[in-house]
Amino acid sequence: MLDFFLNQYKNASTLQITLEFLAFVFGIISVFCAKKENIWVYPTGLISTVITVYLLYQAKYFGDMTMNFYYSVMSIYGWYLWTRKKNQINLEITRTSTKEKLIGFGLFVLTMIITYLVYVFFDYKLEIPNYIDIFTSGIFFTAMWYMALKKIENWTLWIFGDFIAVPLFAFRGLGMLSLQYLIFTILAILAYIEWKKILNKNLQK
Repeated sequence: MLDFFLNQYKNASTLQITLEFLAFVFGIISVFCAKKENIWVYPTGLISTVITVYLLYQAKYFGDMTMNFYYSVMSIYGWYLWTRKKNQINLEITRTSTKEKLIGFGLFVLTMIITYLVYVFFDYKLEIPNYIDIFTSGIFFTAMWYMALKKIENWTLWIFGDFIAVPLFAFRGLGMLSLQYLIFTILAILAYIEWKKILNKNLQK
């Protein structure tokens, strides 16, 4: 297992290794903060996604690159929502309404179409991993939007998408990112459990 990760970085530059490590650390911190409903989920996540955008551009994984650019934008949007008070009441954890589910599905489909067009724009030959990338992009796009609204369903989508991303990044030779998404999967499961407890508690008020 150790050789698997080390062999992938034999020809990597010190800059690439350093940036991957920083993206890894800040990404983990961000998910942990999200689990705790801590506002630092967004600034730490922003650092991670900006670095990841650069790394994925260098690796020519344009679908994931586009998604991480979106995450960067959504981090700023979510940061604003989590700090804004509506009628002096903080944004609380809730479930998605029927309308929000439909919007989420629409975002999922729209994101897959846009991600496909990104690949076409860069004249990139699409293979099976790229189609998986397009699919997970739709999942993550919707998950990020639900997280900004503090909808508990965001964790269901993160768990599903992260689980798919683990072997995908390993196949692409991005071992550190693969390990990061494995940890993301575990943290997302724990976060779902914790948010569900908070939601149930709020419903009993």
